[in-house]
Amino acid sequence: METAPKPTESELEILQVLWQHGPSTVRFVHEELSKTKEVGYTTTLKLMQIMADKEMLKADKTSRSHIFRPLLEEENTQRQLLDRFLDATFRGSAGKLVMQALGNNRTSKEELDEIRNLLDKLEGGKK
Repeated sequence: METAPKPTESELEILQVLWQHGPSTVRFVHEELSKTKEVGYTTTLKLMQIMADKEMLKADKTSRSHIFRPLLEEENTQRQLLDRFLDATFRGSAGKLVMQALGNNRTSKEELDEIRNLLDKLEGGKK
């Protein structure tokens, strides 16, 4: 069984726009990306064409402006990227990742409560 393609950082940015906003034109994706970084329209277009060739995106060419939709599911892609990151950075230890994340950032009481609830659920405890 083939594994899903692993998006690059730039490809992931495009996927995030499509996951958040749904099927979109290159122009829309480009405008969204331009809000946070300087990127050329032709670069966005070329990347999206490459992503379609890699079967990360599907282009609907029935209208003048092609509409692209993601073929990769957000949750599966996040899981795959996290697994790769965990293996490469923390030798596969989720505990080390969590300790590092909590040690480097200010965690709100609400976030800590969510983490406690998740731990309770994982341990079979009550919500």
